[in-house]
This record gives sequence, C-alpha cells and structure tokens, in this order.
Amino acid sequence: MVVVMESHATEEQIQAVIEKLREMGFSTHRSTGVTRTVIGAIGDKTGLDERDLQVMEGVHEVVRISEPYKLVSRTFRSENTVIRIRDVEIGGDQVVVMAGPCSVESRDQIVGIAECVSKAGARILRGGAFKPRSSPYSFQGMGEEGLKLLRQAADRFGMLVVTEVMDRSQIPLVTEYADIFQTGARNMQNFSLLRELGKTRKPVFLKRGMAATIEEWLMAAEYVMSEGNHQVMLCERGIRTFETYTRNTLDISAIPVVHKLSHLPVIADPSHGTGIRDKVLPMARAAVAAGADGVMIEVHNDPAHALSDGAQALFPEQFDELMRELRIIVPALNRTI
Repeated sequence: MVVVMESHATEEQIQAVIEKLREMGFSTHRSTGVTRTVIGAIGDKTGLDERDLQVMEGVHEVVRISEPYKLVSRTFRSENTVIRIRDVEIGGDQVVVMAGPCSVESRDQIVGIAECVSKAGARILRGGAFKPRSSPYSFQGMGEEGLKLLRQAADRFGMLVVTEVMDRSQIPLVTEYADIFQTGARNMQNFSLLRELGKTRKPVFLKRGMAATIEEWLMAAEYVMSEGNHQVMLCERGIRTFETYTRNTLDISAIPVVHKLSHLPVIADPSHGTGIRDKVLPMARAAVAAGADGVMIEVHNDPAHALSDGAQALFPEQFDELMRELRIIVPALNRTI
C-alpha cells in the first residue's frame, strides 16, 4: 500500500501519516518526488480501513498495490531512480558503460585494460576478485589482492569500480575497494546476502538469475530495498533456455517490461548473455536501442589466455568499435554516452 500526499502537504502532515502507519504495525518507506511525497507501507493489511488514512490532513489518495513487490514498483515511485556516484549518473539521460575483464589476473593486465576502456569512454571498471565458478577446480579469483589492483587501476584512470560480492562475510572487505556491489546470477535469491547488502549504503548491481522470471528478479530487488538501500540497479544477463548455440538467451524484451513495472535502472550484459565474442556487439546495440540505461562489457587484452570466460571477451579494438557505434545510436534516443 502507498499513501500519496498532496503537493502542498507540510512536513508535519507527512510525519503524522508515517506515525499513524507505524502505530498500525506497518514499516514505512518515504519517497519524495518532484511534486509529491509518497509513503510506502508494508505489513499486514487485515482489518485495515483505508478511510482512517484517507481523511488525514495532507493525504491525496491511498492506493493498494497488487504486485508482491512494493518499493520496486512504479506505484511507489513514478519517477526513474537515478543513482549518482561522484560524476556518474545511472538511470538518467546518460547511457553508462561498464567494462573490464571477467577476472583480475595481474597488475599489468588490469591496468592495461582499464587504460583502453577508459580512453574509449567507459566510466566504470568491472572485474572479479572472487569468482563463482561451476567447477571447483577453475580459477576462483585473486581475492583481496585482486580488489587492490582493481581499485588502483580505476583510480589511475578516474573510473568507478563494480565487483562481485559472493558472501555476507565478504561485504566489509569489498566495501573498502568497490563503489558498487555486484550480486551474481547464482546469488540472486541468496536472501540473507541481499538483506545484508540492503543494510549498506553502496549501490547494488543485481543480476537476474539464469532461470528467474521478471517477478522473481524484482522481488530480489525488493529484499535489498526493504532494508533501506534504494540504490539498486537491475542487470539483464541472459536466461537459460533450450537454445544451445549461445551461452544464454539475452532477454532484450525484459528491458522495456521492467522499465514499465519499476523505477529502477536496467543494465544489459551481452557478454554473459551470449557467451560468444562476435555476438556481443549486435546485442549491446540492441539493448541500448531497447532502452537499457547502460551495458556491461567484458574486455581482455589477450582473450585466448584469459583465466575465465575468454570466449566472450572483446579485444580492445572491438570495444573501440562498439563505443563508436553506440555514439551513433544513443543520440537518436535523446540520451548521451
């Protein structure tokens, strides 16, 4: 349920409604838009008489939300959420590009890749220090040393850092080095991890599970937001279907669907979405044309010898080509890059 306040409602009237809801046993979440304040209320609505709220001073309307996700819904917040980190805005007019290797492998590797993607126009450096691999015998990442190298490379070229946190116990360590927490597809329904990330105040980059419906994906975001962290961005990274030619099936249609249902930014990951290098460029173009607020691209200076996912990583010159193509597409959407 949400309570929409009048545009002229005073702070005293808003606080009175919040206090009333809490007395009724609801947890409340306030969202202040351009013209109105909206108060989200989550709890047991049994026995609730909405008229008790409707007659309060400053209340415009009381709306029951039928979707199981409340805070994520456009009913709770009609304006797009824009996540601001230093001079980067995610979810606004700018299409943000995140790029880097699947895994941090060495100082020379991450510095070289950071330099090339930064020069091409990427604003955020991606790279894994902890890698969830299907096989326990595969490269698992460099751990804290990888985080240090990632942070140093990003700072050298004025970039932000997004990296994956795999477990609740890793949050304090990753907090020291990352600007954005990434939650991988395998952890989309790790609810204890999502709740802990919700208690932080760093943005959360939430990847869609490989077999998750859109509703399940949005409910995962609700877990984070219910703990107070509203800086959530959703990443479409492909779902598992019966098709075997590509690694996953990148669900481009999910981008406009989610934008209609939710106010959160949507990022596309065509690298994991296809798993094949020569398919990444066309799917990145398609995702941006469909309204994605950004793309995450894997880039490696020597993909043939990458320790993880080399087949889906672009060569630096291919990334340059992609950025040139996106600079043609983005202005047609009245956006910048």
